Amino acid sequence: MRFTVLASVLILGAAITRLLPHPPNVTPLAGMALVGAAYLDKRFAFAIPLVALLVSDIYIGFHSVMPFTYGSFLLIALIGLWLRRNKKPVYLAAASLASSIVFFIVTNFGVWVVQNSMYPKTIEGLAACYLAAVPFFRNTVIGDLLSTGILFGLFEIAESFCRKSESPSRAAS
Repeated sequence: MRFTVLASVLILGAAITRLLPHPPNVTPLAGMALVGAAYLDKRFAFAIPLVALLVSDIYIGFHSVMPFTYGSFLLIALIGLWLRRNKKPVYLAAASLASSIVFFIVTNFGVWVVQNSMYPKTIEGLAACYLAAVPFFRNTVIGDLLSTGILFGLFEIAESFCRKSESPSRAAS
């Protein structure tokens, strides 16, 4: 039950952050996808980012690159599944950076494929697409690192608190 509540909070939180004013690409979606996959039931690993994207896209608007955006978050959730057994800070940082790279590569490839008039369908056009996206990549990395660190920290604190509250209290001797 509490995991369902946590998953719901993650989805709602991710959706809300996309609706609030923020620098381009600085959202906790990747952090939430990583945390959801690392801590919650596996079925939530994929549902959290997809539902959060869908709910917020209803308000933001649908776009032609959506399949690539959603696909990138499915790949990020796979990275999160790997984190289930690898929650050391160095692995969290690596997973966060890998998430940023996956998002960058997949979504910008989608822009190149789908946006017919923006970039020619040549290697040069693909390179131009990626080059134009580089300024946004910094924001993605910052948002992913911050959200991953904060969310994993909060989950560790919550788990520790839950373990302490669930352990039987000892009678004073």
